Amino acid sequence: MSIGDMTRRTFVQSGAATVALAAVGSIAIRGACKSGLGPVMMGSGEHTYECTHDWAKVPGNIAFGNTHGVGVDKAGNVYIKHTVHSSSTSGDALCVFDADGKFIRSWGSEFRGGAHGLTLSREADGEFLYLADCNKGVVKKTTLTGELVMDLPWPEESGVYGSKAEYKPTNVAVVPAAPVGAAAGSSWTQYAGHIFVADGYGKSWIQHYSPKGKLVRTFGGPGKERGQVSCPHGIAIDTRGAEPLIVVADRSNRRLQNFSLGGQHRGFVTDELRSPCHFDQRGKLLLVPDLDARVTLLNEKNELVVHLGDGTNYGLRDKPREQFADGKFIAPHGACFDAAGNIFVVEWVEIGRVTKLRKV
Repeated sequence: MSIGDMTRRTFVQSGAATVALAAVGSIAIRGACKSGLGPVMMGSGEHTYECTHDWAKVPGNIAFGNTHGVGVDKAGNVYIKHTVHSSSTSGDALCVFDADGKFIRSWGSEFRGGAHGLTLSREADGEFLYLADCNKGVVKKTTLTGELVMDLPWPEESGVYGSKAEYKPTNVAVVPAAPVGAAAGSSWTQYAGHIFVADGYGKSWIQHYSPKGKLVRTFGGPGKERGQVSCPHGIAIDTRGAEPLIVVADRSNRRLQNFSLGGQHRGFVTDELRSPCHFDQRGKLLLVPDLDARVTLLNEKNELVVHLGDGTNYGLRDKPREQFADGKFIAPHGACFDAAGNIFVVEWVEIGRVTKLRKV
């Protein structure tokens, strides 16, 4: 089986992956919570973080399943999307916590089992969530409290699917409003508000929708060549350069791939990546949760800034919590910054894990 053929599921069965992970050294970690030696610290210099695992104070009627998506609103509230554990009394797949980890509310039982990507978008008329369910093949835009705003149609007219069952969207990107002074005819002003959906677990296409939910174009498609992707798991709009770009976590190809907002290939990023999952951005930093047991920060040139929590035992993802090591990630699936530069990481582990990395 080639690297390009690997999916998240087949990777778990690959002993070669464990060997590869073990060969890479971890970033220095000082202290250990379980040993009583003080807080766990990750990174170095201006990118030093204090690590708190299991940060969210989850109520007794909710048991996390695989924690897949995370976002932070302007008020500092943290949104967690999870598949819901079989032992959970509540079926709600969306949980909201305040900045201190206190539970606020939950909703979204319709996403139980297939809850995947969560994108929090700040738009002219407010903040909204774009929610992908890879089991049901749906993408919904909702308010922050769960009211439906728009149900994106499955891309039947694209002609690349034999049936809706082949469409398994994993994540969504929304082009933000153009900055003041942007040229009237620029791609940014032309595509502001447009929506891009990554069909990561389906047939590896990128679907482009207008702000009103009309299919504009389909691009990508399975493969390893320029413009082709294999498990385009994550997707975001990268605004760090002069031209906004679509950045795709081309996971089974173990790379990032950049596209113009019109869908044209712009380049690859291949260094310092294992199985990139998704993104967030703060200033010139790109945050990349990597399913192969670490979180990576890249600068505006897509050069390595730091790896955080570099773990080596991917096989722990279905094991009891007491086997998880402090300061070591297992399978980071989503991550985001808050306004202060802290990082929240959610992991693809059967009992869920939400970690806060407090910037120090």
